[in-house]
Amino acid sequence: MSRRATLFGLAAILLWSGLAVLTTSSGSMPAFQLTAVTFAIGGSCGLALLARRGELRVLRQRPRVWALGVGGLFSYHALYFAALRSAPPAEAGLVNYLWPLLIVLFSALLPGERLTLRHVLGALSGFAGLLVLFAGSGAGQAGPAFVPGYGLALAAAFVWAGYSVLSRRFAEVPSGVVAGFCLATSALAALAHLGLEETVWPTAPVEWAAVGLLGLGPVGLAFFLWDRGMKQGDIRLLGVLSYAAPVLSTLWLVLAGQAEPSWALAGACGLIVLGGALASGMGRGRRAAAQT
Repeated sequence: MSRRATLFGLAAILLWSGLAVLTTSSGSMPAFQLTAVTFAIGGSCGLALLARRGELRVLRQRPRVWALGVGGLFSYHALYFAALRSAPPAEAGLVNYLWPLLIVLFSALLPGERLTLRHVLGALSGFAGLLVLFAGSGAGQAGPAFVPGYGLALAAAFVWAGYSVLSRRFAEVPSGVVAGFCLATSALAALAHLGLEETVWPTAPVEWAAVGLLGLGPVGLAFFLWDRGMKQGDIRLLGVLSYAAPVLSTLWLVLAGQAEPSWALAGACGLIVLGGALASGMGRGRRAAAQT
């Protein structure tokens, strides 16, 4: 596995941490419309880069490659948005964020990969950090009426974990093909928008800027980086480190004045750091160095 590819995956996680603050700054555009526009921006930029490099041929892939890429990106977002409509957003988000733990567990099914106790403990520590953050938010609605929404959120978690881990089986496919995945996802989201939503466009320059940044970063470059990380990086470590995204997301909201700082946020950060240290074997490395 490549350390550079792992860093690419980490960069994707950092970009995703800005998703919430940019989304809240993008106005009131409906979910599928926002998905269609931002994926179109990310996909078009990727396609332009491929054309400039003379690499458009990477889009000629087997049907199962396209099925995994487009199915993973669109199905995940469709399920996630449906979950947010059917259950309280905080709780649905918590259920959805089982996907990093699932990535760690599913990685054991890949050829040449072995699941160790430190990876499981690291993932559990990361999820505990998310629970601390969730508890500190004051959320906690439950009830039979929300069960379908939680089911959709859980399905989204399985879809994203499955897409991420299965990408490893297509390690020979260049990450540039993600440009095609993004454009196809944009088209499907546009159809869903036309059938389910009312069109609403941003009304202020700052809202347009937020939409553009979403398309370039969290809903653009991040998917290319994640693809590289899943295919060539340390997939188990990236699964654990993915729990940094919701914590950093809350931190950015605090810095933007859209949320209040809390001890829960500090505790969640500590548990995320602990999980990353466990998964990376940091302590084991120090002990080995001390013995030499």
